[in-house]
Amino acid sequence: MTRVHDDTRLADAYHSGNAMPEASLRAWAEFVGSFAPRPAPAWLDVGAGTGMFCAALDRYQRASRVVGVEPSPAMLRAAREATAGGRARLVAGTAERLPLADGAFDIALLSRVVHHLPDRPAAARELARVLRPAGVVVLRTTFRERLDALVYDYWPRLRATDGARFPGQAEVLADFAEAGFTARTVTSFAQPVAASLGEYAARLRDRPQSKFGHLSPAEFAAGLERMRADAVARADEPARAVCERYDVAVLARG
Repeated sequence: MTRVHDDTRLADAYHSGNAMPEASLRAWAEFVGSFAPRPAPAWLDVGAGTGMFCAALDRYQRASRVVGVEPSPAMLRAAREATAGGRARLVAGTAERLPLADGAFDIALLSRVVHHLPDRPAAARELARVLRPAGVVVLRTTFRERLDALVYDYWPRLRATDGARFPGQAEVLADFAEAGFTARTVTSFAQPVAASLGEYAARLRDRPQSKFGHLSPAEFAAGLERMRADAVARADEPARAVCERYDVAVLARG
């Protein structure tokens, strides 16, 4: 996996800047959990970041265990703090070289990770190795064909940079097919991430996503000011939650 998240500043901002309301986080945990191949599965979270999904899977799924793998020391420290007191275990490693035994897991989640993988075929082979027969991979991502995030309205250049960074659906499915996976379904799921545009703007002020690293400080500040101005202009209107939509690809081993 790439080392983009080794930036300590980004790791510090990532957890708060990408947090979800608890109801939304629970909805996501239950949604991805609906694809588990058996009750009380062993969960693997690859590219666990600051541990948000590890903690949620531990809280809201009847998992036999939850293990998160994360390459960034800064992110790993934050993830261990976020999951302290729970059953989730965090280990250092990459998607291309998982430090885990063969056939140890039932279901693996990769949330906003696929576009960071320098070698998707190698990652797919590793996932096939650590999953049991009939194991499942859930990819929570955005495919190049459906770049529709709200941030593009305020930072239009990000659509082009993400178009170059994010893979297309067909190429991702092809890489996993070569490793023995079959696409069970490709769908979308959306949940509220902020109660209002103003709240959303406040969360973004520390540039909590790696995509913002492609913007100059002046570009970022200008886009954030436009978002804040829109939030002020809507202040007299009923608050509208900001939702984020992601593509979800579910791939079965064997």
